[in-house]
Amino acid sequence: MTSTAARIATAAGVVCLALAAPVDARADSATECTAGNFCYCVDTALKAAIDQQVAAIRSVIAKQRSQGKAIGYLSVPLSTIEGSYLPVNAKVAAQVKEQIEDRFGVRAAWVLNPGAASFSLPQGTSGAAYMLMWTRVLEGDDGLAPDFDFVYFVGPADFTKFFGLDGRADMEKLDAYYDGLAKTDTGVSSINKVKFRNYYALRASVAFSLGSHDEWNIVRSINTKRRDADKQAGIVKQLAVFFEGRAVPPGMYEAPIQPGTAGACAVN
Repeated sequence: MTSTAARIATAAGVVCLALAAPVDARADSATECTAGNFCYCVDTALKAAIDQQVAAIRSVIAKQRSQGKAIGYLSVPLSTIEGSYLPVNAKVAAQVKEQIEDRFGVRAAWVLNPGAASFSLPQGTSGAAYMLMWTRVLEGDDGLAPDFDFVYFVGPADFTKFFGLDGRADMEKLDAYYDGLAKTDTGVSSINKVKFRNYYALRASVAFSLGSHDEWNIVRSINTKRRDADKQAGIVKQLAVFFEGRAVPPGMYEAPIQPGTAGACAVN
């Protein structure tokens, strides 16, 4: 979902092997729009890589759908920014995916996790380019998200569960988690300990994610199109939307929020 997601890519990522070359920082940028008219400013050199990944991801989804499974999309903050740390977020995303699939049954549901290493783009890719890819995957060619049945937005409770917080001295527990992580992961030393603690205690949620803000608006747009496409069925055609495990209230299906990375290239 975010520009830093490529840092967790590994050589074992089957669908990203052909995309290993780094992005040329001098590449020209252009505005690319999706079926739902969400536009992003991306490096033109990435267009082929994005197209390849979209096709590969759709193939993965199709395989799961062919088994009769309900398909979900996971919206989760990933970026290393302001105390957030990508390797931790990737672990949270993997845990939430597993919990959702366990809840519904692994033979009945499958969740697409954008934090998976195999879905990465070349190193240095911007958040806007990632969002172009994920928007195309989520919307489908017709803007109606034909490959998906529900979307799950990760909230504070999901992070609380991951860290084992219980409402007693939670910030101190996060301090201790940071200290323990630093013994095995030298990369976390680039994150200020106080910022790490404050982020995961106070802000760890899609509410503070640029990509997730875009995804909320994308899902809202998809559901509007679904209602309009079948006037008789209307609202029952919508994607189901969950926030930290609970279905969102009816009014929230139609509520827009502040965009994240969506927007055309600036004109000089």
